Parts: sequence; structure tokens; C-alpha cells
Amino acid sequence: MPTAAAPIISSVQKLVLYETRARYFLVGSNHAETKYRVLKIDRTEPKDLVIIDDRHVYTQQEVRELLGRLDLGNRTKMGQKGSSGLFRAVSAFGVVGFVRFLEGYYIVLITKRRKMADIGGHAIYKIEDTNMIYIPNDSVRISHPDEARYLRIFQNVDLSSNFYFSYSYDLSHSLQYNLTVLRMPLEMLKSETTQTRQESFDIFEDEGLITQGGSGVFGICSEPYMKYVWNGELLDIIKNAVHRDWLLYIIHGFCGQSKLLIYGRPVYVTLIARRSSKFAGTRFLKRGANCEGDVANEVETEQILCDASVMSFTAGSYSSYVQVRGSVPLYWSQDISTMMPKPPITLDQADPFAHVAALHFDQMLQRFGSPIIILNLVKEREKRKHERILSEELVAAVMYLNQFLPPEHTIIYIPWDMAKYTKSKLCNVLDRLNVIAESVVKKTGFFVNRPDSYCSILRPDEKWNELGGCVIPTGRLQTGVLRTNCVDCLDRTNTAQFMVGKCALAYQLYSLGLIDKPNLQFDTDAVRLFEELYEDHGDTLSLQYGGSQLVHRVKTYRKIAPWTQHSKDIMQTLSRYYSNAFSDADRQDSINLFLGVFHPTEGKPHLWELPTDFYLHHKNTMRLLPTRRSYTYWWTPEVIKHLPLPYDEVICAANLKKLIVKKFHKYEEEIDIHNEFFRPYELSSFDDTFCLAMTSSARDFMPKTVGIDPSPFTVRKPDETGKSVLGNKSNRDEAVLQRKTAASAPPPPSEEAASSSSEDDSGTDREEEGSVSQRSTPVKMADSGDSAKVTENVVQPMKEVYGINLSDGLLEEDLSIYTRFVQLGQSQHRQDKSSQQLYSRCPDGVIKFYHLRT
Repeated sequence: MPTAAAPIISSVQKLVLYETRARYFLVGSNHAETKYRVLKIDRTEPKDLVIIDDRHVYTQQEVRELLGRLDLGNRTKMGQKGSSGLFRAVSAFGVVGFVRFLEGYYIVLITKRRKMADIGGHAIYKIEDTNMIYIPNDSVRISHPDEARYLRIFQNVDLSSNFYFSYSYDLSHSLQYNLTVLRMPLEMLKSETTQTRQESFDIFEDEGLITQGGSGVFGICSEPYMKYVWNGELLDIIKNAVHRDWLLYIIHGFCGQSKLLIYGRPVYVTLIARRSSKFAGTRFLKRGANCEGDVANEVETEQILCDASVMSFTAGSYSSYVQVRGSVPLYWSQDISTMMPKPPITLDQADPFAHVAALHFDQMLQRFGSPIIILNLVKEREKRKHERILSEELVAAVMYLNQFLPPEHTIIYIPWDMAKYTKSKLCNVLDRLNVIAESVVKKTGFFVNRPDSYCSILRPDEKWNELGGCVIPTGRLQTGVLRTNCVDCLDRTNTAQFMVGKCALAYQLYSLGLIDKPNLQFDTDAVRLFEELYEDHGDTLSLQYGGSQLVHRVKTYRKIAPWTQHSKDIMQTLSRYYSNAFSDADRQDSINLFLGVFHPTEGKPHLWELPTDFYLHHKNTMRLLPTRRSYTYWWTPEVIKHLPLPYDEVICAANLKKLIVKKFHKYEEEIDIHNEFFRPYELSSFDDTFCLAMTSSARDFMPKTVGIDPSPFTVRKPDETGKSVLGNKSNRDEAVLQRKTAASAPPPPSEEAASSSSEDDSGTDREEEGSVSQRSTPVKMADSGDSAKVTENVVQPMKEVYGINLSDGLLEEDLSIYTRFVQLGQSQHRQDKSSQQLYSRCPDGVIKFYHLRT
């Protein structure tokens, strides 16, 4: 009997495409180049795709002999030397898929990759470059005048921008699902079931290997969750014709990993965001939901914590927490033809029985279990009714759906006008978000693959005993999920998700025995590292959907953003507006073509001729749906039976059909993650090792001063950290400048008004709520002697280094006023008109130089 379970590692990781006049031969091998597979692609068919996979596993010697025979047989003259009949076209690392427009098929290959993360020894790669090759031979090609235009539109989807894949880890599922799957067959085989021996073997593949001596390992591979797969349509044509190892599923979103060093113990913090491929698009062109319950800008964010000192999934310690963002699940849109920064919100269809919301929440119950918690951040108090339209409709939909659900599984709705509280001096935004985060994490719990540590049993924390979720003998399961939304699900949503993630991170660290209390403070190395991950995550998702990076960040809501951030916010606002107005339509066409929402067909209108893509995403507009769901029993019956557990993770016949289980000897390469990770058969260097190159709390955040507490949970002042408080997006000089000013320079008083036209806070009604409270570090007052000394020390070096003529932008006699102005702090001289005028005249180089000097 097999004694363990492990993910199956794909045997196709290195590819070489060989070309003859009549065929393409795609040769794929595992990383050790000990096992090979071969695909034969016909080039004589002008419009059809003919692929043959013999499903035979070759050795290296057999492949060499095969290629030699092909080379010899395809020469122009038999026995002719010096001319080859087989050409090496390209080397690759995977097949993205096959696509056809109006002529023949293309093959899309990954030609460059970069390792981005490591989870339990399973590498996650980012696509760096691809190659698109036309398959039919020129002699049979039937040209079409619109083919080149379709090709350009397809290639507008930049595959080198935030697309990820793995050969052995299923990125479309959460860590909780993947590790639960590894236990499924073991529990099924160890427990006494009513299934016969013949029935139990139906799940095994025919080519399964008989293990030696009756001991071995179950290799397990699960079907991907197609909602988060972006090349599913491109692989659909070959899915049933080739071996599964040729199918490399990619996700779109974000992946980042950093190392948290706790007194020498490495802990990896990983952030993975999966963007939905259903109802996908750009900001103003995709709003609300479609008729199948898929919402715009839906992203599942998962934070994974693992002890990097133990690599194995079975012996290591792993924890994860999942949360979701997505547009309000209603039929609504915004008309962008008016060219307004904030187009009016329109409800497109009446939905009195919340049909589309029911479909959406039914999907969530099936994937995450209960409770589903909605954190709605849109405005509730407006002079002109705008965002409030969505709040009122969402409340009505949730109240309608809840009256039919069992009381213990009802949808929890939390409304909070974040924009209003941001302007109020009576409320600290992040403190309020922290209270919400605590209540949310206590209800949903989180996933951890090990039982509670003995120390937490001996000295239980009050908060730990109130934690929700599902406790099982092997650890804890997250049941339910937080769904956060505002209007665009970008700026406000990212800050709220960060606060919830920060709260969950504390529980995760506590569950692994790394901290003594489930609580993390701001301005610690651990939180700064986590905040940097979340800002990169937010910037990436914002670029994909909104066309620019985040406008309002965590530091904006903490009121410690440096004054240099103000101009950057304005530029991001302008960039977002330009992208929405001029480039979003082309990007939407590219996404529709890439995802197979639109299929070019001869004799029908082209993609660029369609007045709208509404009919492509709403299938009920073209035909009547065969069945109508109940208005009261709006959920799937099987889902409600197993709540609060997610139905997708329940051991049942339907879920077992999604698994491919194969028996291996314990030293087989397909399940040997040790060789896959360490790769003893290839030459490597420390400089290229991923675990040494990733962001580290000890190297990048911990101060280098001798005698400093090396704990990443020690609160430090902004000028003590080893890295800029704004991360690594700035150059070295700017990093020093930002460290100097982060704590002492609050935003200018006009910041809120100037940035109010940006994404989430664009249209913030300027009600008189009082002035915004500012956090500032006390600044040491300088006397006139110090000011004169600074003036003397600054003038000459400024002339020498920057070549600045002080008479042009900064009068020499005014320099002493300027230096005193900066030393005292902006808040001290807000009402001093002469100082304000002087400050506005200072060139950027002068300001930067002074801060660098001080």
C-alpha cells in the first residue's frame, strides 16, 4: 500500500521545436533530461490543427536516434551530406496554447521565464517572453487581409506582464485546497468504505506503475479551477488529444515572495493574486456582473506563510489566508462617452429577485464555504446621489437572499464609508479597519496544516480561543471569506485588504509558534515587509484594471505620506484618466480575443466593427436559458448540505472525479521534489539562487547599527529602518530623502482636494468634517546660529554638486529662511505667507539636496 501523497511534477519542462517542410516536432523533457515526450504537428493543413501524441516516454538516446532518422529522411537527396532536413526552430519552457484567427493556427511558446516564488519546493515562474509561430507552411497558406490586424490585437495582451505558471503546484487553487487534496485519497483508502476494489481503482490511470515491494507514493494531480486560468481557451483544442503534461495552465495577477528572518529562522511570506478570466476587462468598460454571476475585477488574494527551514508539504509548517475583491454584483455600468472623470452610475436592468447576486454568492459558497462577509466601502453620504445607488441596491439584494438561507449561514454585510472617515478628524481610519479585520478573521479563521502548538495550549490567548473556522486533527481550515469592494476595487479596497491581511498574518505567526501574542504593530520590520508586498500587489492589480498605479496607499491613510508623494498621486490620477479615455477600448478588444470571448469568423462582423461587447459577455441576450433557478432556493443543494465547509473540498464522488491519482515508487522523478528543487545534476551558483536574491527583512529592513534588536517584531522609528519607507520604487537618493521626511512632513493641506478626482475618492463631497488629523514626529527646534551654520555649509556644495545658480530659483539671502523653514517643519509655517512663497520657488534639486545633506 502506498504510504504518502505528493503532487505530480510535469515531465515537460524544457521544449525544443524542430521544423521540417511538412511537420513541426515538439520535443519536451523533464528538467533532468531523462524522460522525453514528442508531439507531431502537421504543417500541410491550411486551417485545421492536426496534432499526434504517441504518449510514449523516450529516453535521451531514443530521442537522439529519432531526431537523427527524421533529419536523414527529410533531406532533399537521400544520403546528401552538409544539408539538414531537420531545423531547430526555438527552445522554450512551455506551451501557452494554440490560436486561430482567419487563416491557420499559431502556437504560442514560453521562451523566457523567471522564478518568483517557492512553495514547499515547488517553483512558481513568471513569463518573461513568448514566441508566436505560424504553423502552416507558406506553400499552403491562404492569406487574408485582416489576419495581421487580429494578430496585433492578440499580441496587445502582454504575456510578459504578470502571467505565472508552475510545473507542479496548482496556482488556480488555494493552498488549503491543494493540501486537502493530498489527504483525500489517503483518508479514502485508510477508512473502510463500501466501495469495491474495482470501483476504487477507477480513479487510477491505466499507465499507473506498479510499486515495488508494495510500498510507494500516491502522485496526485487535480483539475484546475478554470475561472482563474487565462489560457484555458487556447489549450481547449488539444486538451483531449495530448498527455496532460503538455497542458501548462497560467494565471494572471500578482505573485511576490519575501523572507522574514526571525533570529536566523527563515519564514517565507508569499502573496498570490488570481485575476478571474470571466467577465474580465478594463475599468469603465467592465462594471458589475454578467448574467452568470461573474463580476468585473474579481481577484482572489492569498497570503501564504511557511517555515522555509523544512521544505516538505507533509513535514513542514504552512498557513494561508484568502480574501476576495470584486465589483458590486449587480447589473450596472458607467457611460464614458461624456469624457467625465467620474461618469454617472446607471443600473442597467431591474433585478427584484437578486438573480445575478444569487448566482455570484452561490459560486462563493461552493468555493469558500460560509460565512460570506461583504465589506462595502462605497460612500453613503453624498450631496449628489452617485455611489450610494450601489449601496442601496446591494443592501436590498443581501436582505432578500438572507431570508431564505439558514440563520447560521447568512451573508454578513458590513457597510463602512471609508472616504467619509478619511476626512474626519474624529476617526482614525486604520484603527477602525483593524477592528473590522479582527472580527472578520475571528469569523472565518485561517488555514494551518499542523495542530495547535503546545505552548498555545498551556498559555492560551483570549483572542485565539475566539477564533472561528474549522478545527480538524491535522490543523485548522478557513471557512468562509471576506469580500471587499468599493466602486473600482483599487485604492480603498487594497488598504482594507492590507489591514485584514496584517491581522491574519499575526494569527498565522502565532499558530506556527513564532510570536507569543497574535498581534503585530506598525513600524516593525515584519509589517513593513508585508506592506511592501501589498503595495506591489495593489500597484500591479491597479495597472491591469485601471491603467495606473495606486493613488492612495497605506501611508496616505496613516497620514505619514511624504510631501513628495503628492505630485506622484497627481501623475497617477492623470495617467489613469488618460488610460481610461484613450486606450481601454483597445485593451478590452485584446482581452476579448485572447480569452476566446470573441471568435473571428469569415462573413461575420469583425471585432473592431462591433458597437459593444455586451452581447459577448451576457449569453442570455442571444438565447433563452434552458432552466430557470428558483427565486427562493437560490443555492446549489449539494453546497448547502456541507456548509460551513466549502463543497469543493468535501470528499465526495463528484470531487474525486476531478483528481488524477497515479502510483509511483518513492524515488520516481515525477514525485521527487528534493531533486526538483535542489537539482544536483546541474551547475548552480549562490549569486543566482532565488532564496538569496529575494527581499529579506534582515538585509533590506533591519538597521545595520550594532546593538539593535534583530527581531523583526520590534517597533522602529522611520529613520532607523534599513530601507526606505516607500520601498524600492525610488532611486537611492530619493530613498534617503523619503526616510528623512516620512515621519515629519505631513501632506500639504491641498492634498485631499487635489487628489479627490482620482479613483476611489474621486468625487469625495467636501462636507465640513473638520480638518484632517495629522501625525507628526516632534522636530528639534534650531536656533539662529545653527541656521547660519547650515546656510554656510549648504551654499558652496550646492553650487559645486548641482551647478545651481541660486539667483535663478532661490535667492542667497533667502537661504537661511528656507533652511529654518525646513527644520521647523511645514506644519509650523503653514500660515506664514512669505515662507509658503519661498517654499514654492525652491527648485526640486535644491530641496532634494538639502534633505540629502541633513
